[in-house]
Amino acid sequence: MKFRNVSLALALLAGAGIAAAQDQRKPLSPRGQSATQVGGKWTTDAQGESRYSDGKWIEVDYGRPILRGRSSVFGSGADYGKKVNAGAPVWRVGANQTTKLTTEVPLAIAGKTLAPGTYDLFVELKEGGWTLIASTQPTQAKYDPKDKSAIWGSYGYDPKFDVLRAPMTMSKPPHSVDQLTIAFLDMTDSGGKLAVAWGDSAGMVDFSVAK
Repeated sequence: MKFRNVSLALALLAGAGIAAAQDQRKPLSPRGQSATQVGGKWTTDAQGESRYSDGKWIEVDYGRPILRGRSSVFGSGADYGKKVNAGAPVWRVGANQTTKLTTEVPLAIAGKTLAPGTYDLFVELKEGGWTLIASTQPTQAKYDPKDKSAIWGSYGYDPKFDVLRAPMTMSKPPHSVDQLTIAFLDMTDSGGKLAVAWGDSAGMVDFSVAK
């Protein structure tokens, strides 16, 4: 299934996270962030300027690897996903530190509700079908091989901490996405889509703002 039009692909790219590092000596996978706000209101002041206030944030913080000439990062067949997982049981949806979702509002996804808070994000990679995972497993901000109580990336991932598993709708972007991109699409105050795209593959999941 393809994206409905090129504008959707452009929206995905426009929603790419803002690189955290401003130094020219960037890491190979710069940190980035994708964010949206819901529940606020627009008002017009005495000067006629519109202002948005009281919005609640939904944010994803992640490492953004780049293709750097690779034609495929996910592979195929029995080897599908093994390259990006790099020996871990699931994909960290990025590079280096564990990807984090922070929400100030409850989110309903696949029939379950995530309470406001911060969650690890992982993706279980299977050819033709990805599964988004939200977890509360303790994670390391800086790699320490001696720390056995928290994981780095997705190494040591334990499904007992999962609070959500949601199948993702798969699609093929009309253009190769060079840098891993996580974006919010089709947003309204009642919800939208969380999309992940890299190379020639993309997956997205619908969510709504729970009451």
